[in-house]
Amino acid sequence: MLIHMKHILSPARNTRVYSQAIGATHDALPSSCQDSTMKSAIPVRYPYFVRRNSRGSLPVYTDIRNGGTRNLVQIRNVEGRINALASELKESLFKGDSPEASRLTIKIHGQRHLTLTGGRFKRDVMAWLAEKGF
Repeated sequence: MLIHMKHILSPARNTRVYSQAIGATHDALPSSCQDSTMKSAIPVRYPYFVRRNSRGSLPVYTDIRNGGTRNLVQIRNVEGRINALASELKESLFKGDSPEASRLTIKIHGQRHLTLTGGRFKRDVMAWLAEKGF
């Protein structure tokens, strides 16, 4: 029987892709919570979830329009209650009396995307999401 070399997988092909490793860490439970009685006792922290992209980064993107005068920050692929995420961002991203809070406008596009307008807020949004544990 003749075996061609192209059918033998190299060790590099047997390893998992980085995005698969990231997804496994988000979905896995600690070893102390593996039995079925402990799974129901774990509380849900937020009614929404922001899944990281295939490179392991938060899905927060900047879009500059109108010749550089309009800055948009987009949060993509939000799962769950997107309205809850929008209201929490509006309330807790900036202090209530700051000029950034007065300029911040949040719009929901479709069922999974948010757009923030009013300033260059990408780093603030990424820090806020990282602080929440995403």
